[in-house]
Amino acid sequence: MSTIPAGPQSAKLSEVLSKHEDRILADWLKEMIGAVRRSDLIKDADLRAQCSQLLKQMKQATAAAGTNFQAPAYDKMREILDDISRSRAQQGFKPSETATFVFSLKPALFTQIQAERKGDPETMFAEMWSSNELLDAMGLHTMEAFQKTREDTIRRQQEELLELSTPVVKLWDGILALPIIGTLDSARTQVVMESLLQAIVQTNSRVAIIDITGVPTVDTIVAQHLLKTVTAARLMGADCIISGVRPQIAQTIVHLGINLLDVTTKATLAAAFAVALQRLGITFTRGAQKD
Repeated sequence: MSTIPAGPQSAKLSEVLSKHEDRILADWLKEMIGAVRRSDLIKDADLRAQCSQLLKQMKQATAAAGTNFQAPAYDKMREILDDISRSRAQQGFKPSETATFVFSLKPALFTQIQAERKGDPETMFAEMWSSNELLDAMGLHTMEAFQKTREDTIRRQQEELLELSTPVVKLWDGILALPIIGTLDSARTQVVMESLLQAIVQTNSRVAIIDITGVPTVDTIVAQHLLKTVTAARLMGADCIISGVRPQIAQTIVHLGINLLDVTTKATLAAAFAVALQRLGITFTRGAQKD
């Protein structure tokens, strides 16, 4: 998509913006109704402030660089659009609603260009064409900024969920438990290892129990992730016990030929905890029952 370079037509576009800024603002606000306006998500005063800020910056940018949206003169404009897209993503707007917010400026702007250039069809067409391409570029920019904000939010939430889903529990002095619920993938394994190793250092624990009761299936990849975690814990000076090995998982491990011979495994967390106590030399005696 070509853009008309800065020149007489572009300069006249900035003149139209300067001369009819208030009228364009009023018509733009009227143009935004229903899904575009979304009064349930943004106050009218805030919407007006956004529109006014964009128009003022658009006036300055077109005066300096015409309709070349990639020019340095549009740096501030892109920052404003980024902020608007970010806030609208957080407020619950849809991507299409955010882009349409920019596109809805077209009728208000075109009306003033037509009125101003009605005696010069060639100039009117040139200004409408260049302003149309400028607004298209602005709308696409808001879509990209909006999508990036959404992706950043989703990624941050996933990271927070990973941290919440891998709590390290201190069962006894020197004994930690790491219950795992759900499937282990590479990203989650990294979080699991970091959480476990950090807890080992902080508590100076000698035994770590990795409980996989909540892991639905164990395949070769999951087993490799478990072995990596066990190896990392051993390098930090802690023995590892894997608990929660159900009959189905045991059969799968044997069928896949996965070597867990050098790793202590138990069917339940209680059994693993008993082994951990023995390794620390801790024993309990049952007291005599009173008559």
